[in-house]
Order: sequence, then structure tokens, then C-alpha cells
Amino acid sequence: MCGIVGIVSTSNVNQSLYDALTVLQHRGQDAAGIVTFQDERFYLRKDNGLVRDVFHTRHMRRLVGNVGIGHVRYPTAGSSSSAEAQPFYVNSPYGITLAHNGNLTNADDLSEDLFRTDLRHINTNSDSEVLLNVLPMSCKN
Repeated sequence: MCGIVGIVSTSNVNQSLYDALTVLQHRGQDAAGIVTFQDERFYLRKDNGLVRDVFHTRHMRRLVGNVGIGHVRYPTAGSSSSAEAQPFYVNSPYGITLAHNGNLTNADDLSEDLFRTDLRHINTNSDSEVLLNVLPMSCKN
């Protein structure tokens, strides 16, 4: 169980994402993350802990943009490493971020296939990172 929110607006979304994650905090207390987008650039902050502990004023000032997603994590797969906090980001073949709530039963097979066919390295034990790397592959075909 996790909590996910996405917002598109005409103004900065950082505070609205933060507020939404505090309301969704009961869906996951292990980790929290926000990614925003402005001027063709992603701004990301994520770490282990409660929303109030992960985001401070200095972090919120850096999360500029009128598009964003937020995630609170309750781990059901992978580990509790801060590297597995979401959203995840990958820059190849183009920038994309992902927040995911679910389990991929074939994540190990997909990870091996990603390495074999595209030399992609998966840096965590998270099935969400595998999914993020599968998406760009499916768009190339």
C-alpha cells in the first residue's frame, strides 16, 4: 500500500503536493518523495521518513514547476533503503519519472532482459524501478 498524487496546474505545485502527501501519509510511512517539472528539467526530493521529516523549506524552494507527482511508501517488495524511495527517474532515452503502487511478479526476469537487450542496470531491488526502465523500451518499438 502506497499513496500517489499527481498535479498539473498553472502555478507551482510543490506545496499542493506536500499537502496531499500529508493527507495520504497513512498509506505509507516508510518514505516520501516529490518530483516537479519546469523548463524541460525535473526537480526531485525523496528520502526515508515521514513527509514532514523529508521536506524542509530549502527542499520545497527547489521543487519548482507547475507539474509534479508525489509518493509515500509502504514497502511490500524490495527493501527499506532510501534509494527505493519514489518517484524514480530515468534519463534514457528521454527523461521520465514514475510513482507506482503494486507488485511486478516477473521483475527479476524483466531486469535480466533489460540488461541483456539494452545494457540497463537496475540500481535497487524495487520492481518500480524495473517498470520505469521497461516503459522507454516499449516506446521504442
